Amino acid sequence: MTAPVFDRMAIIGIGLIGSSLARAVRAEGLARSIVCSDANPEHAARAKALGIVDEATTDPAEAAAGADLVMLCVPIGAYGSVAATIAPALKPGAILTDVGSVKQAVIEAVTPHLPEGVHFVPGHPLAGTEKSGPDSGFAALFPGRWCILTPLPGTDDTATRTVADLWRACGMTVERLEPDHHDRVLAITSHLPHLIAYTIVGTATDLEDHLRHEVIKYSASGFRDFTRIAGSDPTMWRDVFLNNREAVLDCLQRFTEDLTALQRAIRRGEGDVLFDLFTRTRAIRKGVQDARQA
Repeated sequence: MTAPVFDRMAIIGIGLIGSSLARAVRAEGLARSIVCSDANPEHAARAKALGIVDEATTDPAEAAAGADLVMLCVPIGAYGSVAATIAPALKPGAILTDVGSVKQAVIEAVTPHLPEGVHFVPGHPLAGTEKSGPDSGFAALFPGRWCILTPLPGTDDTATRTVADLWRACGMTVERLEPDHHDRVLAITSHLPHLIAYTIVGTATDLEDHLRHEVIKYSASGFRDFTRIAGSDPTMWRDVFLNNREAVLDCLQRFTEDLTALQRAIRRGEGDVLFDLFTRTRAIRKGVQDARQA
C-alpha cells in the first residue's frame, strides 16, 4: 500500500477496464475515495455492491464533481457528450484522462469542452479481455502490459507524470506517442485483428445449418481464439472502427493485397512462398512471446 495520490478519483464507465482500475487503485491505496458512474444503473449498483468503489451513480457530472482525477472508460462514441456533461463539474486543476483505443478522435471530441485549468492527458492501457461489466474486472489485468499516453503540446508536465505514475503503480510500462502514430500502430496490432475475427465468425454463421453446427461442435483452437476476440463489446468496437477509419482502411487494404497474393500461391501450389511466409510470421510470434505480451 502507498500513500493516497488522489483524495477523490472518478471512473466514468465501470466496465472491464474501469472496474479493473478501481480494483487496482483500491489494492494499491492510490485514492482515498473512488466514485464511479455508469449509464447502466445495474452496473453502477453492482460496482458499489462489490466494494470496488465508495460511491456509485448514473450521473457522470455527479461522479466528476470535486474529483482530482477523472478517468473516462466509456465507448469512444460517447466521449463528446460525456465531456460536455462533466465539464461544468470539473474543478480547477483536475486531471482528465481516458482509456480509449483511438486517440485522435478522442482528443477532437473532448478538448472543445475542457474548462480553463483542467488538464487533459489522453491515455490507452493496452490490456483487456473479451468480457465486459463490473464483475469482469481484475487488478491483475495491467501488470506487465504497456500503457500509451498521447498528451498534446503544452500539456501540464505534472499532470502527465501523475497519470503515468498511476498506471505504473498498476504495474504497467508507460510510453508516449503522437496521437496519429498511436492510431496507426493500433490499427494493425488491435483493430484489424478484431475486424478479421468478426469477419471469420460472421462467415461461419452464414454456413448451412448442418455445417454451422459442426463448426461450433468441432471448433479447433484457431477458431476458438477468433470467437473469443469476436465476443468483445460490440458498441466499443463499432466506435473504434468508425473513429479510426482511415488507419483501419489503410491496413485493411494492405491485408487484402497480401491475402490475394496468398490465395494465388495456394492456387498455384507455390509451397516455397507459403513456407517463407509462415517462417517470417513465426519469428514475429516469437518476438511477441519474448516481449512477454503473449
